[in-house]
Order: sequence, then C-alpha cells, then structure tokens
Amino acid sequence: MPTQNHSFIPEHTLLNDKQKAEILASYHISIRELPKILATDAAVKDLEPNQGDIVKITRESRSAGVSTYYRVIINK
Repeated sequence: MPTQNHSFIPEHTLLNDKQKAEILASYHISIRELPKILATDAAVKDLEPNQGDIVKITRESRSAGVSTYYRVIINK
C-alpha cells in the first residue's frame, strides 16, 4: 500500500517555485531555517522530491482543526 494512503501519515504535498517563495516571504525565513525531512522518508519518497523542495504537511486534529507544517527536502 502506498504510504500516502496510510491513515497515520498526514497529507504531504510538494510546493511549486511560486508557492515556495510565498511561504518563505510570509514567514520572513530562508530555506535553511525550515525543519528538514529526508528525500528517502517513507512519507515523501513517492512524491520523488529533489533536494531543496519544500513539502507542505497538513494534519487534522480534533483540538486544533487543521495544522499546516513545512519541511525542506534534504538528501542526507
């Protein structure tokens, strides 16, 4: 079963270049300041990410509703 369909793995989406620039500008951060995630991580490997890509992670929670997180892809 693809990991993207697993009930415990939240939705992971690769951002395009425009979205990457908007996120970095809106938080006033550089890409190096984002938390990292390995390209080989089971949650993202099916997306075939490249180093420097940004992944948007959307988690649902009973208490918080929907939470959005961002991670930058690294190779190692």
